[in-house]
Amino acid sequence: MRRIVPALVLSLAAAPPGVAAAQAPPAPSVRLDYEEETLPNGLRVIYHVDRSAPVAATVLWYDVASKHEQTGKTGFAHLFEHLMLFTGSRNAPEGRHFGLLEAVGSRTGTDINGTTSWDRTNFFQQVPAHALELALWLEADRMATLDEALNDTKLVNQREVVKNERRQSNDNQPYGVWVERMLANLYPQDHPYHHPVIGYMQDLENGSLQDVRDFFRTYYVPNNAVLAIAGDIDIPATKQMVRRYFGGIARGPAPPPVRNVPLPPRLGDSRREVIQDRNAPSPAVYVGYRVPGARDPQAPEVALLSTVLATGRSSPLYETMVRDRQVATSVFGFNFGLVEGADMLVVGAVGKPGASADSLEAALLAELDGIAARIDAEGLQRAQAAEGYSLVNQLQTMGGFGGRGDVLAQGAVFYGDAGWINGWLPALNGVTVAGLQALVRDRMTADNRAVLVFVPAPRTEGAQ
Repeated sequence: MRRIVPALVLSLAAAPPGVAAAQAPPAPSVRLDYEEETLPNGLRVIYHVDRSAPVAATVLWYDVASKHEQTGKTGFAHLFEHLMLFTGSRNAPEGRHFGLLEAVGSRTGTDINGTTSWDRTNFFQQVPAHALELALWLEADRMATLDEALNDTKLVNQREVVKNERRQSNDNQPYGVWVERMLANLYPQDHPYHHPVIGYMQDLENGSLQDVRDFFRTYYVPNNAVLAIAGDIDIPATKQMVRRYFGGIARGPAPPPVRNVPLPPRLGDSRREVIQDRNAPSPAVYVGYRVPGARDPQAPEVALLSTVLATGRSSPLYETMVRDRQVATSVFGFNFGLVEGADMLVVGAVGKPGASADSLEAALLAELDGIAARIDAEGLQRAQAAEGYSLVNQLQTMGGFGGRGDVLAQGAVFYGDAGWINGWLPALNGVTVAGLQALVRDRMTADNRAVLVFVPAPRTEGAQ
């Protein structure tokens, strides 16, 4: 068991009267207190108390994601997220899980949901504090008995939902295939990150009921999960509930490890792909780089770099590409925070309708080739302030995506330390201009980039 300072401490102090404007105010800080334990069946449980509002949240992270999938069976992790959410379990038949939580005041989508990424699957629900036991019982029931409720009809239904989701988010969206194509270029075919989370249509179609049951029994076991409970809770009473509902679930065999596919720091070449896009209203260019992963000491620099380069009207890429040269209508940048060896940093620009995609690409690459010299202290401070605000803002919630329960579970699964979040802001605030410039010169190079050029293509009558 470990206890860290009481509650959530947020420090967002302003400079006192009389202090020179050039002197920066104290950096924001975040600290979450928690207790944790591991049940005999291997389930790790984290408890965080905050009595500012009578709500409680449960966040359950399973250490399973698209990176655990095998060739020919992609999309299973995301498909199983749907099965967990919507097919019911032994004591909560289909639709009952959501219905019971909505009846006590939870909201579908914002308070009750699940998500899948390349590195984890999570399920969360936020309820009035008095309904915490209901939430724990429901979560435990589907961990223990969901495979009993599975059948071919439910599998087909959810598979069609996922296939339609792929059509809407990937196949029929402007630039919708960029993630899939960028992953394919930055990671080799046998790497766990080579394929998209949602999977390929043919793999989804081929998945059998036995495949799905095997997936559940392999990964959805207590010794492969972390449960975080946050909010207006009494820890001794909550521990009793956890033991009552989760303690009897059998430990499973150790899940197989993620495929170990070592990656060199750089691609070793420059890759370019032109995509004729019938859904695109204007040209767009995405430039991706292989960068240090989320467990790397350089992760804070990676997290800030795209914000410094392309976020906001004062960013170098916006000033040049949009305001000065007027060759783009918008610019963007982000990284994915992937943990297995190498992350993906992407910057890009969207051009004007009817403009030349080649000209947009040439302008963007020219800017990126000299971008290290345009990183300065002012831009870095803006990025640090933006990241600090974003983190503090998301931690105002107990559950949900990015709330306190979520980041505590994230620390436990990704870093082996639930309190990882307490050191993240100091790490971001310790980033220097020299550190960002070194990262750019090391990784944002011509021999380490993949370029996707989207060209608007005429739409056929059938496509329309």
